[in-house]
Amino acid sequence: MGRKLYVGNLPYSATETALSDKFNECGTVESCKLITDRDTGQSKGFGFIEMASDAEARAAIEKFNETDYDGRPMKVNEAKPQEKRSGGGGGGRW
Repeated sequence: MGRKLYVGNLPYSATETALSDKFNECGTVESCKLITDRDTGQSKGFGFIEMASDAEARAAIEKFNETDYDGRPMKVNEAKPQEKRSGGGGGGRW
């Protein structure tokens, strides 16, 4: 099992600091990143947490998956590797 976790269905009010503090209950959080809209800066309602060990990651999934976070049931599971995307279109010349 990997140490990187996907955390979804978060309220837009969630912050990286608050999320990191919450997951620290299960062990050492090595990184916490909320995904935000590039234009508005508002949270998209999901992010990624990297725990220090596989055991801590498992504990976090067991403790937080489907638990309430400001009225929303969090989704916590192992993050899947990012899929390779094809290059962007880029504006061609006429």
